[in-house]
Amino acid sequence: MTQQGAALQSYNNELVKCIEELCAKREELSQQIQKEEEEKNKLQNDIRLLTEKLARVNESLARKMATRNEFEKTIAETEAAYTKILESSQTLLNVLKKEAGNLSRATELKSSITKES
Repeated sequence: MTQQGAALQSYNNELVKCIEELCAKREELSQQIQKEEEEKNKLQNDIRLLTEKLARVNESLARKMATRNEFEKTIAETEAAYTKILESSQTLLNVLKKEAGNLSRATELKSSITKES
């Protein structure tokens, strides 16, 4: 019977040791889970903050792009108007030169007519 008692005591000690090892592994795993949950919460918060920042940047970009488009439209309209002014100036200059030439010839013709008389 002593032999059975010793075997039972040995089994009991081994069982307690196994339970303690399992408890230690459970505690270690619980700590790992807690750390990962904290990391997860931090990452989710970072994602939320970055999402909000991205939304603000997108809104700012949209406003700035709209403003740039207005600048481009105004510049194109101004360049077109300036081109028309240049064309009109060139036409006016050509007409003026032609009229000046006509007036010069008319003046020369009058001059020569009065000299002959």
